[in-house]
Amino acid sequence: MNFNYFDAFLTIATNDIETSVNFYSQLFQQQPTIYRPLVYAEYKLKNIRIAIFQPKLERQAEFNNLGSSMSICLEVEDLTQAIATLTQMGYPPPGEIIEASHGKEIYACDPAGNRLILHQSKSG
Repeated sequence: MNFNYFDAFLTIATNDIETSVNFYSQLFQQQPTIYRPLVYAEYKLKNIRIAIFQPKLERQAEFNNLGSSMSICLEVEDLTQAIATLTQMGYPPPGEIIEASHGKEIYACDPAGNRLILHQSKSG
């Protein structure tokens, strides 16, 4: 099986889908392209689809946050503005901006505790 022939997208499980949909709608400044209240929401971004779903009650234990090392990395044009947006939404990043060889970034979390990395590439 060759995975190069498959489309891929990121899915996020949550026990409070409405809070997560509200968060990502504000963060992405768009409504979901597919939306089934209390069940599923999907956002189409430039190079990825991000889906949020609420597992069925009998499956929720499988999706409890197990301290995953996976992060959702979002490339932004203006890191300062992205930080201001998250702060205004009530989810301020807890740390400081990190200067790396590839640009600047800061860590934050969504309402379900999933780690976000907001990254601004070096220009030029």
